[in-house]
Amino acid sequence: MRIENRPHPEVPQCMALNAPSLMRLAPKIALFLALITLAACQALPQTPSPASAKQAPYRSGVVMLKPTYTASPLPTLTFTPQPTLTPLPSQTPSASVFSATDFVILENLSPKPAFSSPLAPSTGYTGNKYILVIISEQHLYAYEGQTLVFSFVASTGMGNSTRIGNFSVLEKIPNAYGATWNIWMPYWLGIYWSGSLQNGIHALPILPNGATLWAGYLGTPISYGCVVLGTYEAQLLYNWAEVGTPVEIRR
Repeated sequence: MRIENRPHPEVPQCMALNAPSLMRLAPKIALFLALITLAACQALPQTPSPASAKQAPYRSGVVMLKPTYTASPLPTLTFTPQPTLTPLPSQTPSASVFSATDFVILENLSPKPAFSSPLAPSTGYTGNKYILVIISEQHLYAYEGQTLVFSFVASTGMGNSTRIGNFSVLEKIPNAYGATWNIWMPYWLGIYWSGSLQNGIHALPILPNGATLWAGYLGTPISYGCVVLGTYEAQLLYNWAEVGTPVEIRR
């Protein structure tokens, strides 16, 4: 084999670059490379970021508007002053409250019957009703014939001021007024006279202020001489008894 020494081919003149020429081309080369890199990045598919993935998808031609909240004004509180309570006047019994047939002032009853013996029996009564009061028992019994109709707890007079004996119902007054004590005595059954006053059987008295006198003391001698019953019991006896009904009061 024959080896020949051939000279290197000469570099074309256009390819021969010296250092000054490279320095002048460096900015252009750098700009060219930057443009190639930018074009490559724009060609790559873009991956949505997590923040953008959470946003609502865009719909062409539809604008989603968030409603505007407008607070309603609160109603204005108006305080209405309460009326001032005026205490009711105390109820004072007067003749104008009742009709003429509803009450009698006991001191003015007339004519006053003549005094009779406590043991004298009633006369002129033809019925079969009978009232018995036993002071030691503080009790009242009402009979019709041999039948016991009523049996009530009662209160007689303090200090044996209720007279014993045989009497009768002299009169019936729906609501009698005792001027001496300024009290009202509902369901009055007058039975005998004691001086200028008449004693009888009646309900618990009512004071001028409307309170009930002796409430809670029935069964104890507490009255001024009358026989006192509870209001309901006195009403029953009043409606049942007749004028002339015999009344016996025993010790």
